Amino acid sequence: MKWIVGLGNPGSQYKDTRHNVGFMVVDELAKRWGIQVTQNKCKALIGEGNVGGTKVVLIKPMTYMNLSGESVRSFLDYFKAEVADGIVVYDDLDTEIGKLRLRYQGSAGGHNGIKSLIQHLHTQTFNRIRMGISRPQPGMVISDYVLSGFPKAEREKLTAMVEQACDAAEFALTATFEQTMAKFNG
Repeated sequence: MKWIVGLGNPGSQYKDTRHNVGFMVVDELAKRWGIQVTQNKCKALIGEGNVGGTKVVLIKPMTYMNLSGESVRSFLDYFKAEVADGIVVYDDLDTEIGKLRLRYQGSAGGHNGIKSLIQHLHTQTFNRIRMGISRPQPGMVISDYVLSGFPKAEREKLTAMVEQACDAAEFALTATFEQTMAKFNG
């Protein structure tokens, strides 16, 4: 079984914000694969399906970003899933808007959702698709920035980035994450 978790915040007020690009990817994968992400389980909305012979679980934590690790830990325990079989998709301030950075380990880098995952998984080693949202203009409060929407000028890059992240996640179902990184980084 493979699992993909998109980090974000529940609620319509956060739907199209920079912090919710992980949810955007899960929603697009659900559409692409015909999976309904509607089961309320493990402090998350979950959808299970079969993609090319591989069982896949899509996860949207409902704990809010800063507590994402609680939901993922609950999922892993309930489904007896392995950390190595998952991919975490989330926003990254240090990557330019529209770009992806795939990694399989590292620190939280100031991202509270990743900090929570590291705390609850007891490891910094897990597959990640980091989606670029760029840094705000000097003087702008980071929390205000990540909870803001994308201006019209960035929407085309956002759409392409979500598609590329979905392609990477789909590729990773049948390839190693190292192969996925080689194909989709840069």
